[in-house]
Amino acid sequence: MPVEDKKFRIGSVPYLNAVPLTRGIESELIFAPPSKLAEQLRKGELDAALVSITEVLFNDRYDILDGIAIASLGEVYSVLLAHKKPLEEVKEVFCDTASLTGLNLMKVLLAERNLFPEFKPLENYKAAGEKDFVLLIGDPAIDFQRSPHTHEIFDLGAAWTEMTRLPFVYGVWALRRGIENEELRRELREAKNFGLDTIETIIETREEYDENFRRDYFEWNIHYNLADEEKRGIDKFCELLRKHKLGTVYPPQFTSETLKIRS
Repeated sequence: MPVEDKKFRIGSVPYLNAVPLTRGIESELIFAPPSKLAEQLRKGELDAALVSITEVLFNDRYDILDGIAIASLGEVYSVLLAHKKPLEEVKEVFCDTASLTGLNLMKVLLAERNLFPEFKPLENYKAAGEKDFVLLIGDPAIDFQRSPHTHEIFDLGAAWTEMTRLPFVYGVWALRRGIENEELRRELREAKNFGLDTIETIIETREEYDENFRRDYFEWNIHYNLADEEKRGIDKFCELLRKHKLGTVYPPQFTSETLKIRS
């Protein structure tokens, strides 16, 4: 579809976990890592983007499309801290810079253990195996776990749920304020519904990894609800971000088809 024919500018991440949320609208999307999408959204180059939850919490300029998220309850598999030494010995962590949510979730989890390492950008994914402590997200995290390595895996989703008994929300549809977007909200909801209705086809036909892995990942590791429990998880994350002074945190605002809901 030519750019001029697109009614809305929509950005999404190029990761397996986003596939069910963009079913049927793939040709309309601009694909980029979460950090790049957040930058484009801030500049007004996108009307909506599937971004890290921290982009919304740290910037009071977006509404969250209610009912849709990338979340986990327990092991997420694709957001992890790989470590060769015990966690208690962490002095520095090399971080995938694609997502602020993974970074801030790790900071919270480590701070709750009274661990305050230095955080450095990971120069490239090939260097991950050389690091004693490395944060990875998305498909690179899956690739790392499924390849030979000498690290132990600290799964951030599992650690969060063990600590809080709540789901963790990684990504949401952030909508730029100041534009008429009722049609956009409807389109994104329909894409999610279509994706979940055809999840079996996605599992059977996608080319990433093998079918058994895709089935486990979609049926056990990831879910796409944004309901009361997920919002409680967001509220808990906000509480801990403030506790550990990780930034100015704004109350999230959720928008449905017809109204805006303040958390």
